[in-house]
Formats: sequence, structure tokens, C-alpha cells
Amino acid sequence: MIIVMKSGATPEEIDSVEHRIRSLEYTPHKIVGVERTIIGAVGDERGKERLHALESMDGVESVSPILKPYKLASREVRPETSVVDCSGQLVGGKALMMTAGPCSVESVEQICTTARLVKSAGANFLRGGAYKPRTSPYSFQGLAEEGLKLLAAAREESGLPIVTEVMNPREVDLVAKYADVMQVGARNVQNFSLLKELGQIRKPILLKRGLMTTIKEFLMSAEYILSEGNSDVILCERGIRTFETATRNTMDLSCIPILKSETHLPVIVDPSHGTGLWELVAPMSRAAIAVGADGLMIEVHPDPANAYSDGPQSLKPARYASLLEELKPFAELMGRTIGS
Repeated sequence: MIIVMKSGATPEEIDSVEHRIRSLEYTPHKIVGVERTIIGAVGDERGKERLHALESMDGVESVSPILKPYKLASREVRPETSVVDCSGQLVGGKALMMTAGPCSVESVEQICTTARLVKSAGANFLRGGAYKPRTSPYSFQGLAEEGLKLLAAAREESGLPIVTEVMNPREVDLVAKYADVMQVGARNVQNFSLLKELGQIRKPILLKRGLMTTIKEFLMSAEYILSEGNSDVILCERGIRTFETATRNTMDLSCIPILKSETHLPVIVDPSHGTGLWELVAPMSRAAIAVGADGLMIEVHPDPANAYSDGPQSLKPARYASLLEELKPFAELMGRTIGS
């Protein structure tokens, strides 16, 4: 249910409503707006009629049901787009989230060199995998905590916040020690145990869409994180699996405007995984900005031919720098900015 407080409702009235919601065995999620406060009450749907009694409480303007199954992710609860603070970088505002780096962290020289080069090109986040969920158990699986330490060294040198993947609920605290943004990969989008754990920490979560995940399922996965108390979620479209074999995945750009109409959460696009071919990264990046994406995640490697993973879809740093210069007019047309 959505409880809309009156303009000018006192802190005591708001606290009283939150206390009453908890007494009815629901969880209140307070959203403070410019003019008024909205409280989302989330819990067992079977008893929601009891919440209508809140209309008689002091300071309450109205009580209405949330019609979408993804309650906290819906624009019914928060009409304006959320802006997520990631170690000082704001995602969802005017500046686009430009995340770049290698698929896998391989060495201190590789990750630090990449960090310096992508920052000089205009990137404001560094990505890199320390834990790698691979299709084959014989493929490179990542450097684990050593990889996290190398990412931290690259952050120290470049000043870029780092985005890295967490795969196991038991490793959430470890990855959180190093990461600025915790990434949930496509294979874990419905790992609900992991999502619940991530909902209980205070780190931004970048949630990637699964290979065969519908938009509704995608938003319900975000709901798992939000319902546990973590409101800092960024969605990422990274291509879905279809019958087409010309590309690694099928880039579903139509999901961007759909998501933007359904949810207040920021939405970015990963054209590297979305196509699997470095030649397609530039045109799909232009298209992603045109349909309203809040940022791009692009794989960049100083030596793609010898990359431990995903070399064919990785850009060289010089090509990445050229791409960002090319994208700036597209961003300006959409009222957005790239770089400082």
C-alpha cells in the first residue's frame, strides 16, 4: 500500500504511521519528497485491507494499493527517477555512468594501466572481474581476493570507483570490503539468497538482466534487494538469448524505455555482452543513449588478443577514447553529459 502524508505532516506524525505499519506486521519504506512524504507498506498481501485504517491517522492524506507486483521498484511509489550515490558519483542524474575496464582482472599492470587510460578518456567508473562465472569449469575463474586487491590498487591510483561482481552469498562481506558498486551478473539475477544478502548491506547494487529474464522477472529481482532495505539499485540490460546466432546475445534496447516507464531505478546498457563483437559496441552505444539509458558499461582491455576472457568484445583504450568523443554530441542531444 502507498500511504501519502499531508504536506506539512510533522516528524512525529510520520513516525507514528511507521510504527503503526510495523505493528500490522508490514515493513515501512519512507520516501521523502520535496513537498510531502510517501510511505510504502510492504508485506503479506493477504492482510493489506488492515492498512486502510491508516487513513484516519493524523497527517495521512490518502492510502491506496500498489498495483504493480514490484512494489518498491515501481513508479507508483516513487514517480521521479532515483539518483544513486556511488562513492560520490551520481547515477541517474545528468551525467551518464560510463563504466569501463576488462572482463577479468589479470595483473596489477593490466588493471592499473586500463584504469588510467579509461579515466583520461572520460570514464567515471572502473569495472573488472575478480570472480568470474564461466560456462566451462576449465575456463579462467578469476583471481578472487587477490583480484579485489588489484582493483583497490587501481582505484587508489586512478580515483575511479570500482564495479565488480559478487557470486556467492558467503562472499558478500568480502567483496563489499573492496567494491564501490556490487555487481550481480546475468547468471545470478534470480539467485534470491544472494539478492537478499545484498539487500542488507549499504552498497549500491548493479543488477544485470538474465539471459532469459523477462522485464517483470527482472524488476521482481530488484524488488528482492529493495525489500530488504537497500534502495540503491542500478539496472543493466546486457542482451538476452534468442534464436539469433550472428551476435553473442540479442541487445534488447526496447526494454530501456519500458523500464524507464515502469521503474524509478536508473538503467544502463552493456553493449559489449549485448553483442559479443567489439565492432558493434559503438553503434549500440549510440542507440542506447538515444533510447534513454543512464549509462554504458563497456569492456576495455589494453591487449584484447591476449585477454584471459572476452577479448573479441573488448575495445582497446584508444578506440574507447575515440568512442566517448563520438558519443558526446549524442549525450548532449539527450540532455546528458559524458566526463567532467
